[in-house]
Amino acid sequence: MRRSSFRQFEVFEAIARRGSFTRAAEELFLTQPTVSMQIKKLSDTVGLSLFEQIGKRIYLTDAGEALLITCREIFESLNNFEMQILDMKGLKRGKLRFAVVTTAKYFAPRLLGSFCRQYPGIDVSLEVCNREGLLERISENLDDLYVLGQPPNGLNVVYEAFLDNHLVVVAANNHPLAKQRNISLKRLAQEPFIMREAGSGTRMAVERLFDQHKLKFNTRMELGSTEAIKQTVLGGLGIAVLSMNTLGQNASMGQLRVLDVKHFPIKGKWYVAYPSGKKPSIVARTFLEYLHGAADQLALDSDSAVVSDLMVPDPG
Repeated sequence: MRRSSFRQFEVFEAIARRGSFTRAAEELFLTQPTVSMQIKKLSDTVGLSLFEQIGKRIYLTDAGEALLITCREIFESLNNFEMQILDMKGLKRGKLRFAVVTTAKYFAPRLLGSFCRQYPGIDVSLEVCNREGLLERISENLDDLYVLGQPPNGLNVVYEAFLDNHLVVVAANNHPLAKQRNISLKRLAQEPFIMREAGSGTRMAVERLFDQHKLKFNTRMELGSTEAIKQTVLGGLGIAVLSMNTLGQNASMGQLRVLDVKHFPIKGKWYVAYPSGKKPSIVARTFLEYLHGAADQLALDSDSAVVSDLMVPDPG
C-alpha cells in the first residue's frame, strides 16, 4: 500500500461516496479515463478488486469496504492535524461538517450563521435529511456533528442536550377545537392526524404518549416534510404534532393554532451527537462550546416570537 498515492485514495473515496466514476470525475475535475486508471493502479496495489458492477450500478467489494474505512480515517486525521497547526498559530480555521434531521433545519442555519460570523475562517457544510438518513450518516462517520430530536438507539454515540424541543398539537385557526380548553387525549384521538413518516423522532414521541394511555391516533396521511404537514393542516385535512421550533412564520401570520390538550406539550430536547469512538476536531469542539450560549439566545428569541402568538385565547 505504500506505493499508493494520496490522490488515488481521494479518487477511490469519491467514487464510493458518489456511486459513480463519472460523478467522481466531475467532482475532482478529472477525466473519466484518468479516474479509471487511478482505480486500476490502486486495485493492482491492493491485489483485489475494489468495485464490482451489477447492472448499471457499482458496489464496493469487501476489500473496498475495508479500504473506504481506512481512507476516511486518513482524511480525518490529516484534517485534524491541519486544524491543530492552525490552532497553534492562534487561528480558528478549518471545516465543520454538520448534519441535522429535517425539523432542525428551522433553527440550524441561524446557529451556523452566527457561528460563521464569529469564526469567518471556518467553512461549514450542512446536510439535512430524515432521521433514518441521519442515522446512516452517523454509522458511516460522514460528518463531525449531528443534531436530532431523539437520542439514537443501537448506535454507540456521545450526545448531549442543548435546546428545548417542545411538541405541540396544531390545527388550522378555524378548527372546531381551536378555542376549546383542556382537550382530552381520548377526544383528540378522534381527529384525523397528519403525521411524519414512521421512525421520525416526533412520531415516536407521539406514539409513546398514546401507548402510555392505551390509545391509538387516527393517521389520515403520512408526509416527509414539515412544510407539507403545515399546508395540509391549513387545508383542513387534519391536525398535527409539530415542534414549537418550526412554527414561527405560521404563528406570526395567525394561520396555525396550538390546541390546549392534556399531556401536551411533550417536553423533549434537541441533541447534538457524534460517534463515541470519534475524537472531535478543534473546530467541532469550538462549535460545541459556542452551541450552548447560542442555543440559550435562540430559545429566548423563539419564546418571544412564537409562544405569545400561539396561545389559545380565552373563549368568548
